[in-house]
Amino acid sequence: MRNDNSQHLTPGALPSSMQLTREGQLKHFLTIEGLPPLLLEEILNRAEQFLDLPNKAQNKAPVLRGKTVMNLFFENSTRTRMTFELAAQRLSADVVTLDIRHSSTSKGESLLDTIRNLSAMNCDMFIVRHQHSGVAHFIARYCPPHISVLNAGDGYHQHPTQAMLDMLTIRQHKKEFPPLKVGIVGDILHSRVARSQIHALTTLCTGEVRVIAPRTLIPAGIEQMGVNVFNNMEQGLDDLDVIIMLRLQKERMQGGLLPSEREYFSLYGLTEERLKLAKSDAIVMHPGPVNRGVEIDSRVADGSQSVILQQVSNGIAVRMAVMTMVMSGQATEQSLL
Repeated sequence: MRNDNSQHLTPGALPSSMQLTREGQLKHFLTIEGLPPLLLEEILNRAEQFLDLPNKAQNKAPVLRGKTVMNLFFENSTRTRMTFELAAQRLSADVVTLDIRHSSTSKGESLLDTIRNLSAMNCDMFIVRHQHSGVAHFIARYCPPHISVLNAGDGYHQHPTQAMLDMLTIRQHKKEFPPLKVGIVGDILHSRVARSQIHALTTLCTGEVRVIAPRTLIPAGIEQMGVNVFNNMEQGLDDLDVIIMLRLQKERMQGGLLPSEREYFSLYGLTEERLKLAKSDAIVMHPGPVNRGVEIDSRVADGSQSVILQQVSNGIAVRMAVMTMVMSGQATEQSLL
């Protein structure tokens, strides 16, 4: 029986005016949905420029010197948190990371009061990760106009910088999006990454986007996002250029969605044999953390077609690009007030 979780598919469209200045520049980065293709391409182009910078501490770019970036991670993270911190540091910003476990939120302080107090500390940017959908949007709505908000993942909703680093990785290997067939495999239902990837891929005019998963892990109505749905792994992998594997988000699941991890791997795990169904030069991606033997075999994760570690490296450059773009947008906006 199909699991009706359409409420997780689109928590609500975001007015583009909330993310963009009157000149069409970024002032927040909350979602991929609704952004124009040229803006996504600008992020990718700028990220490629940062990739060309020597990776040494003494070669930091001075773009954000004198700016203060606050990392507000209400949910555990390794790659996203560390790459945001490194990105800000390499742009010469001052970085403050809030330890939520020891903050006043653990004493009952409301989110709005927390944001108001942090805003009073004269910071310039909030990087927000939260287990509930819409929190980054809420903060952007109520923080002072001079503060930019970057969504580092909110509930089931969006993870826009992850999607953009994935787009950068794809472009490095495949050059153009229109001819490509891209498959996203796994826990589509609970994945904010998948949602952002679909928006980015369709905005960039990717030839075909497939989602491949058991019926219980496919959101109702996802076809409306411009994807083709496959419940059979072998059929879904056929002739793909790019395979994006997702982890099973067991912390978000309710009982009965999966019989067992072993059976899931037997039906949907990416093995060397299944990889042969895709094109011979197909790349294998994963946003992490990787559950080896659950969604992907170690020989594939570490194999010659895997670009998983390249995704992590690209995350720093993409986050540097977005940070510089929102600060530029804010500067333009403030100068016109």
